[in-house]
Amino acid sequence: MNAQTNAAKTEFSIHPATKLGLVSLTVANLENQIVFYTQALGFKLHWRNGNRAGLGAGGADLLLLTEEANLKRYRGVTGLYHFAVLFPNRRELARAVARLSVLKYRNYPTDHIMTKTTYLDDPEGNGIELYCESPEDGTFIIENDDFVTRRADGSWSDGREPLDVEALFSHLKEEDRLDDPLPAETRVGHVHLHVRNVQEAVDFYHGIIGFDVMGNSSSFKAAFISAGGYHHHLGLNAWKGEGAPPPPADAVGLRHFTVELPNQQALDEVVKRIDDAGIPSNKTDNGLLLYDPSQNGIVLKVG
Repeated sequence: MNAQTNAAKTEFSIHPATKLGLVSLTVANLENQIVFYTQALGFKLHWRNGNRAGLGAGGADLLLLTEEANLKRYRGVTGLYHFAVLFPNRRELARAVARLSVLKYRNYPTDHIMTKTTYLDDPEGNGIELYCESPEDGTFIIENDDFVTRRADGSWSDGREPLDVEALFSHLKEEDRLDDPLPAETRVGHVHLHVRNVQEAVDFYHGIIGFDVMGNSSSFKAAFISAGGYHHHLGLNAWKGEGAPPPPADAVGLRHFTVELPNQQALDEVVKRIDDAGIPSNKTDNGLLLYDPSQNGIVLKVG
């Protein structure tokens, strides 16, 4: 789901070129997950070493999978709602949706007007969104605590219409192969999190990290935040219930997601605010690891 509105900024907004990078998941069966992500979604297996594997579109890893023993899926906890794979255009999204259709893999094509998307879960229940931008079709904003979607011709939509899949497939060309891997331009567009309290999460991601608030709906229990005016790099919702606990240590799901700053100065500015707020963090090989108030893991690094 996507939203636009006048961004609420702090005096220290995160650098506008900030973007999201690798998403790290804990998985119960590495082999099965590799087969799914490569065969159903077209990810390339970049490397595999013991219980870990990195996948993506041929460049930097977009997905890191780490297998651990005796894991299970928990309900009613914070963590990943979905991570969103951003395709460069409708043709590549069409290829992805057509591949899922041929495989008869359940997914839910949806028209958010300003984006075209489909939703699905991987075999272990991790939510995934596949999408491309379509701002020429209209906007999706938050007004008066509610979501308002307006098509380019001025007509209204609920922003959650079934996607016209046949129209999407019209962008495919005769020579397109459905088993081709992800195009090199594919990246992580956004991550949507379950949190224990939306305002608490906004205070953290906006008030400390420095993302701008693109929309916050108390009635919908969701907020959208971003860098540089993007509709959202992070979605935050309390749909698992106010005060939802973090997942136990033996849960499958999100280990962390990555926020990539464009240079060391931009990273240092965020790290100083984190340190000044007394938030614990750890330097790792991948970057600076910390946790939001709902115990969702974040890695900050120079991209």
